[in-house]
Amino acid sequence: MRSNLVSVMCAAILLAPARSDAQTPLLAPGAQVAPAISAPYVDQAGGLSLEDAIALALKQEPSLRAARSEIVAATARRQQAALRANPTATAERRQEPGGTDSQTSVGMQLPLDLFRRGARIAVAEREIDVSRLDVADRGQRLAVDVRARYGDVLVAVRELAVLDELLSATRRQLDLVAARAKEGAVPPLERDLLDVDVRRLMADQRLQVGRVDAAFVSLKRTVGLAPDAMLTVRETLEAVVTRETASPMPVPHAEGAVRRRPDVLAAEARIAAADARIKQSASDGRFDVSVYGTYMRMDAGFPQSGFALGGGLERVRGLFNYVAGGAMVMIPLLNRNQGAVAAAQAERVGATAARDAVVLQAQADLAAARIDDASAREAVAYYRDGAQRLARQNLDVVSQTFALGRGTVFDVLTEHRRYLDIEKSFTDTLRFAFEARTRLQFALGDVR
Repeated sequence: MRSNLVSVMCAAILLAPARSDAQTPLLAPGAQVAPAISAPYVDQAGGLSLEDAIALALKQEPSLRAARSEIVAATARRQQAALRANPTATAERRQEPGGTDSQTSVGMQLPLDLFRRGARIAVAEREIDVSRLDVADRGQRLAVDVRARYGDVLVAVRELAVLDELLSATRRQLDLVAARAKEGAVPPLERDLLDVDVRRLMADQRLQVGRVDAAFVSLKRTVGLAPDAMLTVRETLEAVVTRETASPMPVPHAEGAVRRRPDVLAAEARIAAADARIKQSASDGRFDVSVYGTYMRMDAGFPQSGFALGGGLERVRGLFNYVAGGAMVMIPLLNRNQGAVAAAQAERVGATAARDAVVLQAQADLAAARIDDASAREAVAYYRDGAQRLARQNLDVVSQTFALGRGTVFDVLTEHRRYLDIEKSFTDTLRFAFEARTRLQFALGDVR
């Protein structure tokens, strides 16, 4: 009678619906309510969402902040390029040794910079464009990295939640079999087999906790947080994938989508910068003019004496002032900057080839990402609408059958492993779907 009562009570526990939610409290041995180990990692109210993680990384990640400083530097170089050349001032003093003759002169020279300033400014402006687009591309790649690290966290937490659920169910079955073995209804071997399975799941659980913690550390680094910062995620992997793959991502015309990518735009900007450098090199090879002006004061005389206006004798001596002005022309006779022009033209050829390579890679990325995203959405639908539900149903049926005494412990262990394999496969499919959507967003230049 006592054995039947224990069987009925345990069967009632097993018949209660179990959820895969990481935060669902599960029954531990001794019928005490204990939260799943995976529960603290997910906070649906205060956790970090995927969008917030990307925004946080774009705001404070150190390497991106370092890249933004290049925009400031390029802007400063543009300011410098717009400045005109400084004038050159000269001063000279000549004194006759042992005599009284002297000469003082001052001069000023100003390069006109006739053909160089405009070309120099154009190069600096193109470099600002390149810097801005490079930073935009770095931001997109950082967003991809954040999504990857965030996805690693979600995958690790989901695998831990599956282990939590399966371990909780196996412990309840172990309690049931232990009670039966104590009453002599089943051989102790069945209890020991389940005990081994519980211990195996506990070991897997501890390993998975380490993977989750390591994934969180990697995510913290990517968003610019210290390793010891407190961080939880807001959603589960399945919720994120369900939201993102509910419908196909709108994809504009392939050529237009590729041309809007920051890396393609940056490659185009490098071609424009190379064109500007060609013009600058050619301008530097043209003639230039510098204007100058001088003033000279000369005090000179001779050792003879002459009659002054008043009739007296005085030394022959005069004070003279001279003003001069002119222009100096630099004549590009031998050096017309031929080497610099040829080098700039070669850089332009290289920039064009690099642009073509980036465009070709972008086209391949977009084509492959569209295929992956479509197949991933179909695979997720197969699991969500059939495979996962049936696997869970089969596990419930086998567990209930075993609780009622009509199954063997080997049936339970086999179904445990089958269910775990299905959940792992589903997790891999969700990961693939998440990564496929990331690749598609990157291919379109719109990672979010």
